[in-house]
Amino acid sequence: MTDDGIHFYDDDGTRINPDLIAKPSLCTSCAKDEDPDEEPLCTLNRFDQQGEEEFQCDAYVSKVPD
Repeated sequence: MTDDGIHFYDDDGTRINPDLIAKPSLCTSCAKDEDPDEEPLCTLNRFDQQGEEEFQCDAYVSKVPD
């Protein structure tokens, strides 16, 4: 069995399951949500900010034009 997907690891070398990282509402309203090319960066950004009071993303693009 092979698993050729991208794998994420924390600083201790423990493998991160992206399915267990909460997706903030900002992400679900982003035009890049569900874009496979953006998913690795989005996952790492969400993982890095777990437990923070406010989620921030400099790559955010609204699905709804201004």
